[in-house]
Amino acid sequence: MAALLLHSVNRSAQITTKHCFISHKVSTLARLQDAHVASFHNSAAHRWSSLPGARWLSRGTGARFMCQGTAGRLPAGRSRRGAALVLAGAAAAAVVGFVANAGHFQRAEMASRVIQVAKQDDDILEKCKGFMSLPVTDVKVLQEKKGEMCARMELLIMETQAEFCRALEKVDGGKFKADRWQRKEGGGGISCVIQDSNVFEKAGVSVSVVFGHLTEEAAKQMKSRGKVLKGKDGKLPFCAMGISSVIHPKNPHVPTVHFNYRYFEIEEEDGSKQWWFGGGTDLTPTYLNEEDAFLFHNTLKEACDKHHPQYYPDFKKWCDRYFYVRHRGETRGIGGIFFDDLDSPSQEEAFSFIRSCTSTVVPCYVPLVYKHRDDAFTAEEKRWQQLRRGRYVEFNLVYDRGVKFGLATPGSRIESILMSLPLTAKWEYTHEPEEGSREAEMLEVLRTPREWL
Repeated sequence: MAALLLHSVNRSAQITTKHCFISHKVSTLARLQDAHVASFHNSAAHRWSSLPGARWLSRGTGARFMCQGTAGRLPAGRSRRGAALVLAGAAAAAVVGFVANAGHFQRAEMASRVIQVAKQDDDILEKCKGFMSLPVTDVKVLQEKKGEMCARMELLIMETQAEFCRALEKVDGGKFKADRWQRKEGGGGISCVIQDSNVFEKAGVSVSVVFGHLTEEAAKQMKSRGKVLKGKDGKLPFCAMGISSVIHPKNPHVPTVHFNYRYFEIEEEDGSKQWWFGGGTDLTPTYLNEEDAFLFHNTLKEACDKHHPQYYPDFKKWCDRYFYVRHRGETRGIGGIFFDDLDSPSQEEAFSFIRSCTSTVVPCYVPLVYKHRDDAFTAEEKRWQQLRRGRYVEFNLVYDRGVKFGLATPGSRIESILMSLPLTAKWEYTHEPEEGSREAEMLEVLRTPREWL
């Protein structure tokens, strides 16, 4: 009888648990069940405690009844058959009480998990509401893969895009145009652009999430940086995502800024994956302002120092080397930080560093825009700005690896790749600034990079 009741109650508990799991109002249901089961269990426990020489032991969701020497120890006047009925009834009550109680704990635990998962999903949905556009990847897929790095990085770059665009809209007064695009080979992106607005002549903040197979040309560029990649039948499945921004202001006293943070994941012939992060932030002023240089570099250094004391000095030197226009013998600007192929000390720690870097893009630049957006300037200063932009274009088209990788990737969106180019620029034959001028001072800094901290 006890065994039969145990089977029946177990089955009932399983069905109830299943219904509880799929219920949308799980918290209310759990409270009602809690009160009901507590009342039932207390009654059963009372009956069970009055039975002499008996105890139960739990093992997960089962129960084991033990009777220690009940023969000869029954109350006077009770028959052996009556005692058996009492034992059977008490055992059944105990089993029902235990299983009901175990079912309650199961349901409570499942309810907690459902609520936790629902909250995480709600958090992703809530984040998406604040983005400039829906993510490239379907939100349901991001929810399913929220623990994977590709999903986490995509949410981070979408969040960074929104935060930076909102900050720039506030200082400019204009609105970004969010332009979604798709890549037939896989993936797509969201390019947000302000053009010929109040403060910015051209401001672009672009997110891309692409996947497919690397071409031999693109793979060769990665191999030249020390990556040994072995594909299957000459193909390398990959996933690449990142955020890239270049801001070209109208006022020559407001500096140009660029940042890019990215994640690559490549699957090799044996199924193993190689991954790495890269990126950086750098400043290109038209005129030197040492206070601005200090604020910019110090903000980046503070972010780097949270993770490793050598990050800033190493990545600052790397930035000066990378953003170097070799045929001109000068750097593109006053630097910042730059790094590539970051795959240590662990994926989690590397991602944490990237998060710290993306958190600096507003505080290291937007205060400089507010500071200089209303500065007066002359036609000669505007002319110098246009000439420096010419140098910016030369670097991007000749040396920048991101541009070269994008142009070499099938199905890439050219408009988004070349978004970094200014709306206007100038090239004058054999132009040299006047000795002792502010233009000459700026050129000297570009030819001889300095330490700003």
